[in-house]
Amino acid sequence: MYTLSSKLRLFSIILVVIGAIGLTYGFLSAPNTIEEVKEMMAAHDAHGGGHGDTQATTDSHASEGHGTETHGKEDAHGGDSHYEHTLHQLQNKPWAALYVAAFFFFMIALGVLAFYAIQFAAQAGWSPVLFRVMEAITAYLVPGGIILFVILALSGFHVNHLFVWADPEVVAHDKLIQGKSGWLNGTGFIIRAAIFLGGWMLYRHFAVKYSRKQDEDATGNKWYKKSFKISAGFLVFFIYTESMASWDWIMSFDPHWFSTLFGWYVFASLFVSGITTIALITIYLKSKGYMEFVNNSHIHDLAKFMFGVSIFWTYLWFSQFMLIWYSNIPEEVTYFITRIEDYKLPFFGMLVMNFIFPLLVLMNSDYKRINWFVVMAGIIILCGHYVDIFNMVMPATVGESWFIGVTEISAVLLFLGLFLYVVFKALTKAPLLAKGNPYIEESKHFHY
Repeated sequence: MYTLSSKLRLFSIILVVIGAIGLTYGFLSAPNTIEEVKEMMAAHDAHGGGHGDTQATTDSHASEGHGTETHGKEDAHGGDSHYEHTLHQLQNKPWAALYVAAFFFFMIALGVLAFYAIQFAAQAGWSPVLFRVMEAITAYLVPGGIILFVILALSGFHVNHLFVWADPEVVAHDKLIQGKSGWLNGTGFIIRAAIFLGGWMLYRHFAVKYSRKQDEDATGNKWYKKSFKISAGFLVFFIYTESMASWDWIMSFDPHWFSTLFGWYVFASLFVSGITTIALITIYLKSKGYMEFVNNSHIHDLAKFMFGVSIFWTYLWFSQFMLIWYSNIPEEVTYFITRIEDYKLPFFGMLVMNFIFPLLVLMNSDYKRINWFVVMAGIIILCGHYVDIFNMVMPATVGESWFIGVTEISAVLLFLGLFLYVVFKALTKAPLLAKGNPYIEESKHFHY
């Protein structure tokens, strides 16, 4: 049995506290009125610009056709309307940071749940020694899903300004969003989220329950057969709901834009992030003297998945980007132009971390068996996919006013601390070896 160390418990609590304090600061420091925005912009201009919470807001006004020579009460190009737009962007900043971190850690747990179901549906013989790690990671689905649902509910009913389609004033003057209002509306948005999250959590509940029952009564493999059946059914449910969730929770930030590949693109990101997390936690447990039944062949297989799915992610990214960029249709290509021009560093940095780095580091078969090498690659991959989510959310919510500062780092620390505590606490609930699994001996002796 695994025992949660007091140091790890304290470390996770400290992360949560620091993250909560930083996020609170981010919300409290956001402007509340147009006058505060004008003061911030005046101070920003007086200091000659720079990288702060109001980074490039002046440029954004210029790009929208608003003069930047004066920041007085009246503006020759629309009065206070552009200041109101900037106000919403700056108010969105802590909300967007919270959303990106909440979604990122939730998608890790969801990716592991999909990988776990695939192992049962495929009757894989190599992976059962890793099942307890997978079950522990998916324990985060419940608290992470509840938090995400609350944020989605607040956003869908326009408590904040994250989703532009949730703003009645915007919809009233936007024919395109009006045409999509049958799908993009607060009520349907929340109902769908409840169905998605409820279905995923329900599968996780029964899958873990049957896994524990199999340990207690392995006669006839009754519980394993039930796990097989519900896993096969879940994967059908998952592939539809994951795609629709990616449309709702990510793609609808840009309601004028769409991509038929988007569901698969988000799936590749959550899948590789989940597999990477399995590898990192397994290696950590082995370093502490646990999971002696896991050998370097298991680590090698996980690293192969990290490498392979990273290439799959790149294939999807390039397919989506190349077709849109080459066709050069204005309403489509603007999605990438905005990110290349205003988010140049995270946009190209994400490509390096998610494709070039895994390609160079994990291509060699021998390196996949070296734990510290896999850990290094895994950390870079996870950082890269956080930046990928950042790139998908921030341009539509904060525009050019983006900056990775206290708020963004605090949000990551908050959810990292919660994730670590939930996952490692879940590891203490059952033996680390799923001894009743019919393939457990094959898995323990897996070598090549």
